Amino acid sequence: MNADLLKTIEDKMSGFSKGQKLIADYVLRHYDKAAYLTASKLGAIVGVSESTVVRFANEMGYTGYPEFQHSLREIIRNRLTSFQRIEVTNNLIGDGNVLDKVLLSDAEKIRRTMEEIDHASFEEAIDRIVTAKKIYIIGVRSSSSLAGFLNFNFRMIFDNVRFVQTTSGSEMFEQLMRIGEGDVMIAISFPRYSKRIINAVEYARTKGADVVALTDSHSSPIAAFADQLLIAQSDMASFVDSLVAPLSIINAMIVAVSRKKQDELTERLRALEEVWDKYDVYDKKRD
Repeated sequence: MNADLLKTIEDKMSGFSKGQKLIADYVLRHYDKAAYLTASKLGAIVGVSESTVVRFANEMGYTGYPEFQHSLREIIRNRLTSFQRIEVTNNLIGDGNVLDKVLLSDAEKIRRTMEEIDHASFEEAIDRIVTAKKIYIIGVRSSSSLAGFLNFNFRMIFDNVRFVQTTSGSEMFEQLMRIGEGDVMIAISFPRYSKRIINAVEYARTKGADVVALTDSHSSPIAAFADQLLIAQSDMASFVDSLVAPLSIINAMIVAVSRKKQDELTERLRALEEVWDKYDVYDKKRD
């Protein structure tokens, strides 16, 4: 519902009570601020009771104010420009200790992700990856760092990994041209969503490939194309999003896959250690 929330408020305006109209008007004009106000604080700002704010959220079809607030935050993440994001997060952090607040916020994202992630989808994704003909990994813009980390570690385990470069749309599809049944695409996307990855995921599905989507919500544009959907909490941390929770899921994927491929991986790593030693790749000096 998030994408249509503001329009829905506008459409329902004429039927609201006086107090509800005050809330609606404030939300429409300041949804970036309202998203981070408690029901009590929002009520105090517009001059209505906390219970009126809660009833307004119910009137909009939500089970409570927190659910309504979550939808407002989704709108912010998708609509605000990078410099607007800085203003919002500066207001949230205030004058407190930045390091402590960011670390605590990141820890909370991992906790919520652990509670809400679909474990069955995770296990199915691991099974599909282990048995895939080819594994295509794709992430665009800020998500490309996550994709690159996954690619680096999966190449230690598999010979059939393809890291899709997305510097241009035409080159991306050239790399995906042979994707098909029996292949797996691992797509990573967080706000602000890139159109390139949406197109890539849609293409992979039309070619019969299995799609593992790592993203932030069921309303993410790549979620609709996913065979296995892995949701990781990722709220704003200034002009960028915090990516600690998706990175934790990626770590879990690497561990789960390595356990299923343990014998092969052990032999591969033994051989790699010999190569690394021969060519002095890592510093083994001790003080």
